[in-house]
Amino acid sequence: MPETRDWALIRRFTAPHANFPRLISQVKREPELLHALLASVSSDAARVKFGAAKALRNLSGRAPDLLYPHFDFFASFLRNENSIMRWNAILILGNLAAVDGERRVDRIIDDYLSAISGPHMIDAGNTMRGAAAIGVAKPYLADTIARHILEVERATYATPECRNVAIGHAIESLDRLFPIIADKRAVQRFVSRQVDNTRTATRKKAERFLRKWPFAPSGVKDGAP
Repeated sequence: MPETRDWALIRRFTAPHANFPRLISQVKREPELLHALLASVSSDAARVKFGAAKALRNLSGRAPDLLYPHFDFFASFLRNENSIMRWNAILILGNLAAVDGERRVDRIIDDYLSAISGPHMIDAGNTMRGAAAIGVAKPYLADTIARHILEVERATYATPECRNVAIGHAIESLDRLFPIIADKRAVQRFVSRQVDNTRTATRKKAERFLRKWPFAPSGVKDGAP
């Protein structure tokens, strides 16, 4: 498929108001369209490569079953030297957890979560976002995921402010996971420490979290009605 056709296909999947039900139906009828997107990830043209990665990320959020057979393909990008490819792979794998009947995510979960410890703040933020999707899809992994996310306070990024940004991402992810986390107190204590965070946006996230998920009264077991 010539590059011009590749780009036309990619634009359909990345358009702001893309008709995904129609696109998904077409991909199911014409599997070669998915193969074209996968092949475009290796293009020498940056707009094609990155456009295809975004298109596949969009598709993974709406029809993960179509991409699941290519799980290993996306997992291979977790350590790619190109940051944009890593970010898309991280989020795609998070979406694929919803259809992971073979527990492939389970086998790579520690490696997947290792990006939280640094050194790349955006990698860490995307990992926490993807990990929240994994935890929702696989509640038995929620506590493992939460423990890794809580390590963000000790993570090493380029600057202390990067850590504050990452902590904000952590709070958002823990908010999604909170109902299914066993050790709620550990999470609440972590978030409580952030009400004094020097970054205003992170501080406000902490305040909102604690209003939504206040500490249980003394003597009341976490999760009790």
